[in-house]
Order: sequence, then structure tokens, then C-alpha cells
Amino acid sequence: METTRRGRRLLLSLSFLCLAVLLATATAGRKRRMAGFDYYVLALQWPGSVCRQTNHCCSSNGCCRSSPLNWFTIHGLWPQYSYGGWPSCCRPTTPFNMNKIAMLRPILEKYWPSLYCGDSSTCFGGRGPFWVHEDEYDYFSTALYLYSKYNVTKALRKAHIYPRNGRKYEVGHIIAAIDHAFGRLPHIVCKNGSVQELRLCFHKDYQPRDCGSEADDAWSSSRRSHCPRYVTLPSYKQSGNFVKIPLLDPLLLAAISVN
Repeated sequence: METTRRGRRLLLSLSFLCLAVLLATATAGRKRRMAGFDYYVLALQWPGSVCRQTNHCCSSNGCCRSSPLNWFTIHGLWPQYSYGGWPSCCRPTTPFNMNKIAMLRPILEKYWPSLYCGDSSTCFGGRGPFWVHEDEYDYFSTALYLYSKYNVTKALRKAHIYPRNGRKYEVGHIIAAIDHAFGRLPHIVCKNGSVQELRLCFHKDYQPRDCGSEADDAWSSSRRSHCPRYVTLPSYKQSGNFVKIPLLDPLLLAAISVN
């Protein structure tokens, strides 16, 4: 009889433990969904690495302009999850309105060009212009503001890191230059020994934060993807002669306020 009572108490305890685990898991899931995401990534592309792979031109490809791009361009401002992954293919409640960003178009063409031909987005069949899968004025003005305030190209030049064919730089030197300029560690993505992307990370209030884990050092794999110890920032020759984008005063970017 005593053995039976102990067995029932043990079974009851295990049942409560399982229920507690299920409730904790459900609560964590609700908090995660309510939060939406954890931080932002401002992803910047190095055109020299991307444009060297251009095999044919189209009017929308920034690699095909008469003057090569010799500064980091914006790839996107993306929400991220701390545990990995990101929100994707979110369905908008209203159609994208290009007229709302009409005043930003010249700046977007210069600092946020598409570096590819073909469909620009895998969401919704890739329909529409390059930026259509993003939000509208608030989103783009915020991204441009961050791009201007945390000017990666300028920070690297101050550290004597220039785009030159054949010149190699230590990845740790590049990371240290960004850390010195902005007080936070970036993430670098490489391909074929060249820097393809440099990513800056921000809290949800747009204050800079380290990319990767706070416990990682500058040479940790969470700070670099597919990067050897020494990398290049290659230049390239334009593949065509399409519309030449007029040069804009960089101070225009600083005048864009975050709404």
C-alpha cells in the first residue's frame, strides 16, 4: 500500500513538472512573438566584391554605371532574433507606395543601389522595384540616417584602409577600426578572400551594440563569416554605361531625421 502511495506521489510530481515546463515554454514563445524581434542589422555591401561577379548588365544594376562605386552601399536594415534567424516575407497590410519615398529616390540610387539584375526579392514572386519588399519613408529615412551617422567607408579610410587591388588587410584591423570609430564590434562576411558585407548592429532604439555574443573577441567566428585572416577590398571596372547618377552632397544624408 505504501509503495502504491509513493508511486502516485511520484507520478503526480512528474505531471506537475511536465506542466511547468510546458507553461514556461508557452510563455517564452508568447514573449518572443510579442517582442517581434531583438535587434537590427545594418548590412552594407562592398561593391568591388559584388560587382566583379557581374556577367551582364541591366539598367537597374549599380555595377553597370559609368562611374564605379567606391564606397560601402546599403544592402538592408533588417530585424534579427538573438537566438538566430529573422522575420521574413512579412505580408504588408497596405500596398507599397513609391510616391512616399519620391524625395529619397536620388539618395537611394546613390547609396542604396541594387547590385544585381533579375528579381530583387524572393518574397511574393519578386514583383516590383528593388525596394518594394521594404517599408516606406520611416524605414528608408532611418536606414539612411544610420548609414550617414555611422559612416563605415570614412571610418576605414581614417584607419588607412583603402580599396586597392591586391592590397590585403587583417580582418582584426578592420574590426578594430570600426570598434574605434563607433565603440561597437561589427560582423564581416567574406567571399573568395574579399570583404563582401560589413554589418553594424543596433538595439531597437537604434543605439549601437556589438554584433554576435558580448563574450566573443574580435577574432571570434561570430564576428566574421568565411573570412581568412587577411582580406581585400577590391576595385572593379564597370560593365556598362547606363544612367550616371549625379553626385549628392553627403551632408544631405545627415539632414534626414528619424521620425
